[in-house]
Amino acid sequence: MRIRTVASISVPLSLSLFTAVLGLARAGEAFAADAPAAKAPLPPPVVERVMPASGAAKAITPAPEVGRVLRGKYLVDTGGCGDCHTPLKMGKNGPEPDLARLLSGHPEALKMPPAPKLPPGPWGAVVSATNTAWAGPWGVSFTANLTPDVGTGLGGWNAKQFADTMRTGKHLGIGREILPPMPIPAYRNFNDADLDAIFAYLHSIPAVKNRVPAPLPPAPVASAAAAAKK
Repeated sequence: MRIRTVASISVPLSLSLFTAVLGLARAGEAFAADAPAAKAPLPPPVVERVMPASGAAKAITPAPEVGRVLRGKYLVDTGGCGDCHTPLKMGKNGPEPDLARLLSGHPEALKMPPAPKLPPGPWGAVVSATNTAWAGPWGVSFTANLTPDVGTGLGGWNAKQFADTMRTGKHLGIGREILPPMPIPAYRNFNDADLDAIFAYLHSIPAVKNRVPAPLPPAPVASAAAAAKK
């Protein structure tokens, strides 16, 4: 009795279990067939080099360099460098910066007549309409070309020469005195990182070929020099 009962129960259970397993297997096959195929891993990104019309490869500026240039632009703008080094032109509402000659200094083609003599009194200097030629007790000074043009601007300078000029108030750190209106006493407060950023920005702007004239000595000195040549 006991053996017969077990046999009669075990057979139906085995068939039921087999049927259930078979159904699950078929359902799994159907699910696998309907599931989207696994995507292949993406290939590494391809970095293209931009080729300008000349055919030379255009270097992509690294992110840290971009940040340094932007910092330099901020310092140049807030330091008022363009107030004197970018010539003014007459616009609809009066004088305005000539951005086609951004930071290129006194225009080479603008030949200045002798500076007017000031009467005794509190007036100490006169300035051209372009804001790029200044006359005072020091003589006549012309604002420099700060663009990266090699022949007439800062293109032949390195960062140390630029920093030395700001620190010493002398051309290239070893030459003649930097004359007014250049605010050297204020610019000496720039730290090394500031000056490096300013130099990087000045080398990122368009180069403008513009040879600025040399400064002129004060009138008595100029008259004595002219008399000595005769």
